[in-house]
Amino acid sequence: MLYRSHAPENYQCPFCELVNHREFSEGNYCAPTDLIFQTELVAAIMACDGFGPYGGHVMIIPNAHLEALYDLDEETGSAIMRETRRVALAMKIAWSPEGTSTRQHNEPSGNQHVWHYHQHLFPRYADDNLYGHLRHRVPVEERARKAAELRAALSSPLHPDPLPSSYCPS
Repeated sequence: MLYRSHAPENYQCPFCELVNHREFSEGNYCAPTDLIFQTELVAAIMACDGFGPYGGHVMIIPNAHLEALYDLDEETGSAIMRETRRVALAMKIAWSPEGTSTRQHNEPSGNQHVWHYHQHLFPRYADDNLYGHLRHRVPVEERARKAAELRAALSSPLHPDPLPSSYCPS
């Protein structure tokens, strides 16, 4: 193996609890309303943390518990990129950002904090100073509102690649 798992013994994965609709363990900051949509392989979720004054930080995650980039198979990796693109287009429809950014972290020295692969996607604005802000907790209600806005944009006739409604939670 090229790397070792950094998950502590008996790790309770917050993303697995969310996408598998399990009871949340103590310390899981996810909320059921964070789930934007879920396909057979991946899910899009609102992040519980934000950076700066603009909301809408989304993460694309595999449904299977895969810790890092090194663990992704080709089909899952392709699905992550496909859905990252789809959500970025939905952000453009929902919020008219001036751009978008993605980032992804692996292992502690790579700044990974949750031991389940996640691709970050941010709406960007000229004055957002994204990389100059400290992480802050985003209220569940705000995340739920943003998730609903993205679901609406994902089914918009303006979206060039709309998401089947069967993938969106009711």
